[in-house]
Amino acid sequence: MRKPKIERPEEQQRFEAFLRSRQLKLTGERLELVEEVFSQAHHFDADQLHMALKQKGKAVSRATVYRTLDLLVQCGLVRKSSFGDQHAHYEAVHSNEHHDHLICLNCDAIIEFFRPDLEALQDQICKEFEFKPMHHSHQIFGLCTACQGRATDDSVLAHRMSQLST
Repeated sequence: MRKPKIERPEEQQRFEAFLRSRQLKLTGERLELVEEVFSQAHHFDADQLHMALKQKGKAVSRATVYRTLDLLVQCGLVRKSSFGDQHAHYEAVHSNEHHDHLICLNCDAIIEFFRPDLEALQDQICKEFEFKPMHHSHQIFGLCTACQGRATDDSVLAHRMSQLST
């Protein structure tokens, strides 16, 4: 298999060092995956990533996709999130930029946002309770603008809401 040209060599080097530390190899398949992960502009799930690779003629097994995504998460190059729909979503980590999410319960749209005032409020709350924050994630579930304007099945929304509490 031809080794792909990685557009983000620092991520490749970091992943390669991570794999070496665990006595694992940076195979051509893993390189293809890293290249595809960092080409994604939005959140994706493992099946979407597998399909994108397949459409490009890359012979990467679904099992390799799942295993490599787990390694990329452990390495800190990919963030794994659950948005209440029973499967994991992933996104490439670009220079530790932080953001939060609005998730549409009807169409599964994911809208990223960053609000300095919200971050400042969190810092103030942590200070008030003498709490040292290590990580946080805000996920706000509701209906996006497009779905607010169309009829939605209330039973589907109720089911999705019930999944969030489990």
